[in-house]
Amino acid sequence: MSTGTTLTTGIRNARNVLRYLYGQGAIADLADILAPRRGAESRRAVFFIDSFFQKNGLPQRLNAITPDDQVIYVDTTNEPTTALINGMYEKVIDESNALPCAVVGIGGGITMDVAKAISNLLTNKGRAEDYQGWDLLKVPGVFKVAVPSISGTGAESTRTCVMTNPATGLKLGMNSDFTVYDQIILDPDLTRTVPRNQYFYTGMDAYLHCMEALGGSYRNAIGDAYSDQTIRLCRDVFLGEDMMSEENRAKLMVASYLGGSAIATSYVGVVHPFSAGLSVVLGIHHCVGNCIVMRAMEEFYPEGHREYWQMVQRQGVKIPEGICRDLTHEQYERLYASTVIHQKPLTNALGENYKEILTPEKVKQLFRKL
Repeated sequence: MSTGTTLTTGIRNARNVLRYLYGQGAIADLADILAPRRGAESRRAVFFIDSFFQKNGLPQRLNAITPDDQVIYVDTTNEPTTALINGMYEKVIDESNALPCAVVGIGGGITMDVAKAISNLLTNKGRAEDYQGWDLLKVPGVFKVAVPSISGTGAESTRTCVMTNPATGLKLGMNSDFTVYDQIILDPDLTRTVPRNQYFYTGMDAYLHCMEALGGSYRNAIGDAYSDQTIRLCRDVFLGEDMMSEENRAKLMVASYLGGSAIATSYVGVVHPFSAGLSVVLGIHHCVGNCIVMRAMEEFYPEGHREYWQMVQRQGVKIPEGICRDLTHEQYERLYASTVIHQKPLTNALGENYKEILTPEKVKQLFRKL
């Protein structure tokens, strides 16, 4: 829902991922990527790995972990908090005062965000909450590598790592060029075992990132090009016969990367702030939260709303409903506060006077639709 005027994003010198490696079985090359980093000062790499792999076994081609390395499994039951990040950071520095040669994140958006945040803290010091916001980091982090095992969030290519501060209720990332990964490995084989509903919820993040960006006022030609191509790929995947075919899993992995690159030069809109509210107040995970929020987005994104529900029907996935119908007055107040705090995306979608549109009563009405 654009305000009709194209505005500058303020992002003039965007940074993308330095290097990417793509293809089936590409994870086997991780050892060669890390080898030049293992020097005299430190041979230790720190691996943050989704706890899914602790129960189900590591990817067969992953041969990069050595006895010198530190492996930390990330419980993804809940989304990251500043307390979680601080605790992970302490685990790493308790192991050794020497900086690791690399930080590696293997998993979904949560795990990749944790790895980015720890890389940043290792060189910037302090606490995670010190760097929630835009361009607060002072120096680059430790060399970091992402290996996504699910597609959609774009965490492998975005300039942020999102976390919630329980003390303030603020859900915001370390939004900085220093947060961007130095190397990513895109291996579609890793997404074979993702549960079908979760595959859809997470994949939709890429589609919704770009739908919101193209519907906003803060635009630029490069961001629009990334968004256009992401949406084309998502249409191929989610309006096709089988979203989880080998071809479509490869397409969605590319769409995820491009969608994250799009957000590096633009902003999201109404969907993501409402999803953030669900996360802060009700503990709903980000990607399924986005999908739930689409129940109330027709007035803001009529075409995207229509196409989204076509995709839901085409793939036969289930979107939770009724989660906000019987909440307390205090919960609705917290939902409002946790939503309207996101100034940049809501300004992008609705203009600087967005609070005149998103009044407390209006926000409550929208949440009640969920």
